Amino acid sequence: MRIYAFADEASPDIDGQIAALRENGLDGLEIRNVDGVNVSDISAAKAREVRKKTDAAGLAVWSVGSPIGKIDIEKDDFKTHTEKFRRTLETAEILGARNIRLFSFYIPKDKNPDDYGNEVIERLGCFAEYAGGSGITLCHENEKGIYGDVFERCVKIHKALPEIKAVFDPANFVQCGVDTLKAWDALKCCTEYLHIKDALADGSVVPAGKGIGNLPEILSSYKAHNGGAVTLEPHLKVFDGLSSLENGDEKSVVGEVYSYPSNSAAFKAAADALKALI
Repeated sequence: MRIYAFADEASPDIDGQIAALRENGLDGLEIRNVDGVNVSDISAAKAREVRKKTDAAGLAVWSVGSPIGKIDIEKDDFKTHTEKFRRTLETAEILGARNIRLFSFYIPKDKNPDDYGNEVIERLGCFAEYAGGSGITLCHENEKGIYGDVFERCVKIHKALPEIKAVFDPANFVQCGVDTLKAWDALKCCTEYLHIKDALADGSVVPAGKGIGNLPEILSSYKAHNGGAVTLEPHLKVFDGLSSLENGDEKSVVGEVYSYPSNSAAFKAAADALKALI
């Protein structure tokens, strides 16, 4: 099993991220923040600098952990966001990434997400069209507050757009009150890879296998279906850039059950828990 990671949870700068990956014997990055800047906002020159460093360290950039699709479907400008996607696609090509992680848009809290299905699919279809022929796979992550926060709506996305694959995140499903085994049964056929993050019923993020996300069973099934790569997403300690991942007043429950003296220690604990499961 190849293990990649959101190493910005260990260090905000790329050199520290590379060091954390090497210290823990991991294979590379799902890249999200680089020296304090979101990966979708870095320049081509910065991307080339990062690629030079990861190549020299013998590490791969497996996926671009972009924020694409994390905008309000009613209030935010889609045309501007589409330009951001195009730049992200160019960055992914420079970095040598095989995947781009994206989302299916924040839905107003007072509205029924099912009413937005056609618009969501149309917008994601635009991204898929732009990415066609690039060799990069677009991967939709189930996330709190977006259209595809429950597996039934994720299935609708993948049936309409089979070229878009799934990033399966057990903790996010737990935090949405979804049975992860039912979700896995529905989505395993279109899952490109897993995000390794576990949670308790109250939403608290815990090391892999310590929550109710059924990670041992899901990992075993994933391996049985020829799954060969995962991304570690620790979320065990507050890190630079965490607040930018959240929507409005929603806050992740991080670091309240398991306590660690540093981000590097939390990162190591997450990596060790995953290795033990594998």
